[in-house]
Amino acid sequence: MASRQYGGRAVNGREPIPVAGLWRALGLTVASAVVWGIAHIWAGRRAVGFTLMGLLAVLVFGTVTAALAFQDKLKQMVVQDTWLNVIIAGILILAVAWAVIVIRSFQVVRPPGLPTAMRITSGTLVVIMALMVCTPLVYAANATYVLRDTLSSIFAGDGNTAVNASDPWKNKPRINVLLLGGDGGADRTGIRTDSMTVASIDTKTGNTVLLSLPRSLQKFPVPPKMQKLWPYGYTGDAPNPQHPGGEGLLNELYIQGERHPELEPGYKKGQRGPHLVEDAIGYLTGLKIDYYVLVNLNGFKDIVNAIGGVTVHVEKRLPIGGEIVNGVQTRPPTGYLPAGTHHLNGTQALWYGRSRDADDDFHRMDRQKCLMKDIADQADPQKVVTHFQKLAKAAKSTISTNIPVALLPALVKLSGTVKKGADIQSMPYNPGKIPGFHVYEPNLRVMRAAAAKAIANSTKPATATPANSPSASTSAKAKRTGASASPSHKSSSGATSLKNACG
Repeated sequence: MASRQYGGRAVNGREPIPVAGLWRALGLTVASAVVWGIAHIWAGRRAVGFTLMGLLAVLVFGTVTAALAFQDKLKQMVVQDTWLNVIIAGILILAVAWAVIVIRSFQVVRPPGLPTAMRITSGTLVVIMALMVCTPLVYAANATYVLRDTLSSIFAGDGNTAVNASDPWKNKPRINVLLLGGDGGADRTGIRTDSMTVASIDTKTGNTVLLSLPRSLQKFPVPPKMQKLWPYGYTGDAPNPQHPGGEGLLNELYIQGERHPELEPGYKKGQRGPHLVEDAIGYLTGLKIDYYVLVNLNGFKDIVNAIGGVTVHVEKRLPIGGEIVNGVQTRPPTGYLPAGTHHLNGTQALWYGRSRDADDDFHRMDRQKCLMKDIADQADPQKVVTHFQKLAKAAKSTISTNIPVALLPALVKLSGTVKKGADIQSMPYNPGKIPGFHVYEPNLRVMRAAAAKAIANSTKPATATPANSPSASTSAKAKRTGASASPSHKSSSGATSLKNACG
């Protein structure tokens, strides 16, 4: 008898209820949720069972192989809209298929003769099990959708730059990206770009030069299209352009771009400002700026929090908040970052990068580049995945750029080249490091020559320091003691290897 085969107990002399068989069926269903086909094989349906096992093995083996052997290619695929749609569809199809396999596995091993209550209860348990199996996959599909939405939102481009997706670096030995840090907020009128760095990247080797411009650059030469407004150099809204006083700093140029649409025709509000800064800095450095990336510093802290914070070396005690005007403390700090190596949250990292009351703009420029390096080095993939929704939300409200989404695969590939040992040189426009350079009325020829020299030097192989030289001994001693090593790769242009400069 079928009921005896499954085992059970009699109730009021009636046919035994197959309780043992039900528990066995549920156990086989759980096993089949992990390894497809076990329930089918136990039920004698070997062809179907082994087919399901084979499909699962191919799926697992294929996924692991792709993840290990094609990491770089996968990174390029997951920033493409078409592939992200394919991935979302594939994950959802897998979720439905897995749920069907779980439910069908129970059906083929479910003992006959179950009372209605047991059938409903066991069926509900199996459906819950199927949903539990689907939940991680649905979450993965949703995260992929959020990624696609975030990328398309941030990297929408501005409609004025065509991209050769098949060969974006054709006839383009370098790409120059302007990195801007803006302090826009509820208590600010417009955005002041207090952090301005040009990343000039060799598209073959990944060797990069970071050219940092001081926020206080004043009465600097401007491109011809801006000379009607500022014939004596940029002086902002100064009533006397020849003697601007404290008016006309480089960090105010973004606001002027938004106020004067005639300077950037064809661009809408929010794009004119960064494009005007882009044009001015390109003119000063003699470089064609290809793209810009603007990060709102007030939202930057949310990004740092989303990746779990960042560990940095604080070289001296730095004030948090506060304000000093003409040497007078007009607003006291709300706290301090003590000297030493510390793990900072978003707010602390923000002040590490923007605090300037303890030193000057040039030290702050150095800290900002080291902070960028530390974040790039320490971003934990596990924490990024765990806090992905929060990170995506922070990125959408914090980052704006004119980089089109079609360029992302090439940029991802190029960033991989940079991370795999490319040399990153840092050259701040600092009067103490560049002969002939001045913050007030800077010489255009000096600025362009410094940029050209730093870039030319970055294309040359680095000269190894002899093991018995004083600088090598100092560097080795610094590493042993945990102190910061002095830069060992410094060019006559004032550029320093970022790896050495930041320890």
